[in-house]
Amino acid sequence: MTIPSLTLNDGLELPAIGLGTYKLTGQDGIDSIVSALHAGYRLIDSATLYGNEVEVGQAIVESGIPREEIIVTTKLPGSGHGFDETMAAFESSRRALGLDVIDLYLIHWPNPSVNRYLDSWEAMVELQQDGLARSIGVCNFTEEFLNRIIDASGVVPSVNQIELHPYFPQAQMRAVHAQLGIQTESWSPLGKDDKIRQEQLITDLAAKKNITPAQLILQWHVQLGTIPLPKSADPDRQRSNLDCFDHTLSDEEMASISSLERGRLWGGDPNTHEEL
Repeated sequence: MTIPSLTLNDGLELPAIGLGTYKLTGQDGIDSIVSALHAGYRLIDSATLYGNEVEVGQAIVESGIPREEIIVTTKLPGSGHGFDETMAAFESSRRALGLDVIDLYLIHWPNPSVNRYLDSWEAMVELQQDGLARSIGVCNFTEEFLNRIIDASGVVPSVNQIELHPYFPQAQMRAVHAQLGIQTESWSPLGKDDKIRQEQLITDLAAKKNITPAQLILQWHVQLGTIPLPKSADPDRQRSNLDCFDHTLSDEEMASISSLERGRLWGGDPNTHEEL
């Protein structure tokens, strides 16, 4: 199975789909990540807040797959905002992962009331310049927050990872990213629970194309130009989710899926939501 790749604004190539690892912890988590790597995933998305950086590092070792073939993402927690704090948090993540270099390092949430995300960004720019982080980006940033760090540092984030699924297509932010040269990554790309996958429009279209509802939704992401990060601990579902590049949706079908829009599912408005 050949997975396409997308080139970021700093030259790093990311696979067009990745594995979300939220709640994949302990030995079961390691086994699930190893299974995903053996299935063909090469982009592994972790975070300090997920509490599984050690497991991700161990899974890479146990998989037997060469380190240079795997793109590892982790994220700065809110408790690490600030220049020195970011440096310390990064080093802690690097030790937990057991890696010399982190491929993609992201600010997890802007936490605007703390108002130190710019200090963190400036630290991350230094980490990239020093070769410790190959690429740097953000998560859950609005246009305002993006413009602030770009104007202050002159460095455009390579990625903005945002909530994005058929209930929340994020057309405005995707347009902002396209204008700025930022790659959109989609967290919770299949939505919450099975509700989106059980939508009549989704099940009918999937049946028509002889694919699963999840494959249909992931194909929608791919054609939007976003990188979906579906989480699954089940080996069969992991393999099935990867198999979403051989189908094509018409413009009309794409628009019909996007018409399911109803808004955020978690209430995580970056202007107010904060995580430590």
